[in-house]
Amino acid sequence: MKTISVLDTSICSSNLGDQIIMDAVNSILYEMFPDRLFINFPTHDVISSDSYRLMSKSSLILVGGTNLLSSNMNSYNQWKVSLMDSLFITDITLMGVGWWQYQNQPNLYTKTLYKRLLSKKYLHSVRDSYTEKQLKSIGINNVINTACPTMWKLTEEHCVQIPKCKAESVLVTFTEYNQNPSFDKQLVELLKQEYKLIYYWTQQPKDYQYMKDICGEAAIYLNPSLSALDMALSQYAVDYVGTRLHAGIRALQYKRRSLILSVDNRATEISKDTNLPVVQRDDLNSVANWINAKEQTLVKIPLTAINEWKKQFLATVNNY
Repeated sequence: MKTISVLDTSICSSNLGDQIIMDAVNSILYEMFPDRLFINFPTHDVISSDSYRLMSKSSLILVGGTNLLSSNMNSYNQWKVSLMDSLFITDITLMGVGWWQYQNQPNLYTKTLYKRLLSKKYLHSVRDSYTEKQLKSIGINNVINTACPTMWKLTEEHCVQIPKCKAESVLVTFTEYNQNPSFDKQLVELLKQEYKLIYYWTQQPKDYQYMKDICGEAAIYLNPSLSALDMALSQYAVDYVGTRLHAGIRALQYKRRSLILSVDNRATEISKDTNLPVVQRDDLNSVANWINAKEQTLVKIPLTAINEWKKQFLATVNNY
């Protein structure tokens, strides 16, 4: 049986957003390669000798999404790979991967590592223009901007089914590693005025207590699981307003109005390229205007780039 190796960003991760990413990645790959056996490996933990062996026998090695790349892999690396790993695994292809933060050009260690790890044969899919620019700055030019795989099915036909007017209730998220109680308290007060019910979803462990401190018992707290989020989005008439990028995209997948409050480069850069509904988290006027506006969600998906990335494997992988 022919195999494909998937470096899975949800393994050994406390961030449920990585499950949203990998749900999309896996769904797309199963459609592309229905006759393959997929083997998943962690990105957030070190790679074992058994993993080296299994990857070496695969026809393709892909790494799925999230903000894995950084400019200083010798000092900060969500993706737990090293130069030692690059002696055993090479020819890895990116699928909708992003850059960790706004940073300087990658240093020499990072440049060497990426050039040894990443495929020279296949086009790499990245999720925003900033990530594309960072890779090209170190001579990795076989890169195209496809947006995040979680967005690949947010076509025009899908988006026209998203309501134009506000719902009765709202689903909220906050981000444990980027908190701003002053602005977030003001946001919660605004949402109390505009909506009958506030639902809150915990994406990382510390999110829950943060919302409890701000909102107390005024919110309905969903269980901290992707299935609980999906249940709420499918069964409740809600808008989404929150700082969690992929929870917001999940809401769009379920055809719910969504406004993502940007706290770093990720949502901001993706929005520049795709018109994803994003405002800065401290821009309460824009939040209030969006809640009461009557407008269509129009996400612009780079379908040409997505199809180019998919089609490159047809002649090679399927014959391996």
